[in-house]
Amino acid sequence: MLQYHIIPVTPFQQNSTLIWCDNTMEGAIIDPGGEVERLLTTAQQLGVKLTKILLTHAHLDHAGGTEELARRQKLTVEGPHREDQFWIDLFPQQVQRFGFEPVEAFATDRWLEDGDTVSLGDETLEVYFCPGHTPGHVIFFHRATKLAQVGDVLFRGSIGRTDFPRGNQQQLIDSIKTKLWPLGDDVQFIPGHGPMGTFGEERASNPFVGEGVR
Repeated sequence: MLQYHIIPVTPFQQNSTLIWCDNTMEGAIIDPGGEVERLLTTAQQLGVKLTKILLTHAHLDHAGGTEELARRQKLTVEGPHREDQFWIDLFPQQVQRFGFEPVEAFATDRWLEDGDTVSLGDETLEVYFCPGHTPGHVIFFHRATKLAQVGDVLFRGSIGRTDFPRGNQQQLIDSIKTKLWPLGDDVQFIPGHGPMGTFGEERASNPFVGEGVR
């Protein structure tokens, strides 16, 4: 089965997630925002052989460590959707705006589309295109364990910001309601920041997208 270990990184406490197939021990880092040495140490301590990087979107706190990690470990980069290329091009401005140490932009090896899959050892992740927070945001879903990595689409009690360039709140709400909710109320999700939750809890009570909220 698929295993995971959440590693909050950067001053933004962004949830980088180490995931791996416990049969082959082949693993990936989802959203390596920074603190690359810490990510590598954690993988080594858990006996995980990293083979790829998966990206939900290209904001700096989620993708800032991508180039260094990929170069040092010779990893392939999959994601996000090609509509986030402009955020990669804006890495220098993102560094300046958010006060990060300078980092290099990266080149993805595979843009992801809605309906794609990503393989990791014997496990498969489904890809869903969920724009709104950024125009190229995707989420990853492991059906067997009912686990979703949703980046900055959804949080416990909140949703992603849409006041950045090319953000769109209605598009984000539509992504949540048409792509996430149909996956099931019992799906656990790992957000880009903060604690895990379930789609059922958010569907019932989230003030932005909850069906039980008036």
